[in-house]
Amino acid sequence: MTASIKNNAQKKKPVILLVIDTLMDPPLQKAIKEGQAPAFKFLIENGMYFSDVVSPFPTMSVNVDTTILTGTYCNEHQLPGLVWFNNTENRLINYGSHIRELWKLGLGRSLEDILYHLNDTHISKNVTTIHEELEQLGKESASINVLVYRGNTTHHYKLPKLLQWLTGLKENRPVKASKVFSYGALKKVSPSKKYQRIWQKLGFNNSFSVQELTHLMNKGELPAFTMVYLPDLDQSVHKHGRMDVEGVTKVDKQLQKILNQYHSWEEAIREHIWITIGDNGQAWIDSNQEEAIIDLRELLGSYRIMKLKKGVQPKDQLVLAVNERMAYIYTLDSETLPIKRLVKEVQRDQRIDVIAWRDEEMIIVRSGEQKGEIRFSPNGDFFDTYNQTWFIEGDTGLLDITIEDNKLHYGNYPDALARIHSSLHSHEGNFFIVSAKPGYEFIGEGSPTHVGGASHGGLHQQDSLIPMIITGTQIAPSHLRLKNLKEWILSLIS
Repeated sequence: MTASIKNNAQKKKPVILLVIDTLMDPPLQKAIKEGQAPAFKFLIENGMYFSDVVSPFPTMSVNVDTTILTGTYCNEHQLPGLVWFNNTENRLINYGSHIRELWKLGLGRSLEDILYHLNDTHISKNVTTIHEELEQLGKESASINVLVYRGNTTHHYKLPKLLQWLTGLKENRPVKASKVFSYGALKKVSPSKKYQRIWQKLGFNNSFSVQELTHLMNKGELPAFTMVYLPDLDQSVHKHGRMDVEGVTKVDKQLQKILNQYHSWEEAIREHIWITIGDNGQAWIDSNQEEAIIDLRELLGSYRIMKLKKGVQPKDQLVLAVNERMAYIYTLDSETLPIKRLVKEVQRDQRIDVIAWRDEEMIIVRSGEQKGEIRFSPNGDFFDTYNQTWFIEGDTGLLDITIEDNKLHYGNYPDALARIHSSLHSHEGNFFIVSAKPGYEFIGEGSPTHVGGASHGGLHQQDSLIPMIITGTQIAPSHLRLKNLKEWILSLIS
């Protein structure tokens, strides 16, 4: 079957954004070199390739998706990460770190957060998404399997009866999404029943995403902008490690299915602009479990930490929000248990390379690995690659920053100042952040572990740098950050 595209009324080519969870440059290059990724090779050879696009921090998919769609870091869009503590509601929010944690927090409450609150109330109303802006311009857009999808069109999920029974969730509750909206088995555009069983994660898999996209193609119903999420590589890299070439090869076969909808692959790139990106990287994790795992419950064991099942109790002192290789640590009484005291506790662990917190208008950074301190704030005499200006003093080596002629150069921590600043201003509460060195990850009460594999969430470049392939246009974003994609994508369409 060959795609038939109705774009006569559109002056510009439709844009297709393929977000491949945990696509990284080293295994991609190896797969291409070994002849295992012909689709990726074709897109690169017929377009532009960038190996080092910067992901937001924490490097978790919901934060990344929101940054792509809003063009802002989390200090503006206010979705702090996969796991965070809602100070207003006095409860931990978890969008799906592990079923153990969701079950303890209450499966119904957690699914309500994932399916409704994430997009409807947790993302700031002061930012707009690509979907919202395109609809205001009279153009349509599509979202396929993307966790963040906020738009102006009302849709309803089709919830399985078993899920309703287990959780108490009711049908016919509206969500606002893009004009064309697909979200696993809960909301689809194709009539097919394939790839949507419970053991297939209810459609949250690559095959379903590709099926939905190709359905739109062959119906001639692709809108001006389509964002497609391909999730499978993430779990494969978690298990097999950073150089998971086999996982990349499987993704390439899915790309081939998409390109094969056309008479030729050349026709595909003539008809559309293709943007193929990762969302975050993953850092390697040591194979020795005792060495690899930083258990925050042990590190802060002298304090009373909130239990997931019980929620905040009167005597609780701390809340842990673990985002794999990054964590938000909250003090529930900053007067009797100030952040500086807690910082001294975690600083004892040399596996933690970044510890940061707010001190009035300043941000202070320390490390468990090195001595010294950095103090910084926006708007100063130093400027960086992204035309951001900063006041900064102290040991800049803690963040691998060098300064030459008042210009900041980032090393192992790309766009470090803006990304740390964003996470510390992403939501209300008394908290600080920790990020682990490559080789290590944090755990709390029910966190997943990836010993001997790979993990993400952290500030390090292994978590933060992802590749981007642009095919079908010679125009590139102003800066190589996912934050800069929105403005660029809108310029390609409108």
